[in-house]
Amino acid sequence: DLLLSNSCIPFLGSAEGLDFRTLMLDEERSRLLIGAKDHIFLLNLIDLNKNVKKIYWPASKEKVELCKLAGKDAHTECANFIRVLQPYNRTHVYVCGTGAFHPLCGYIELG
Repeated sequence: DLLLSNSCIPFLGSAEGLDFRTLMLDEERSRLLIGAKDHIFLLNLIDLNKNVKKIYWPASKEKVELCKLAGKDAHTECANFIRVLQPYNRTHVYVCGTGAFHPLCGYIELG
């Protein structure tokens, strides 16, 4: 209904089937960070599809192999699902992902 009424603009990156998990709204800078499967997106709130920035952050191949050997599903469990997007300071965001059952965290500079 929203699409038919032209009252929304879909994010075209969602066509990739990335299993979006977490969001962080940065109202001050009109941005939205989205944590997904193996990716972090930085979107402009005015136009979600303009100047999309994307970070590809998969789990290491070794961790994915260990995950599969443990009997987990390679497509639905053995990836780096981004679970935490937390403002750290004015220039950085603290980010954590599952890392194929070997959690990993880091900082993203937003500049």
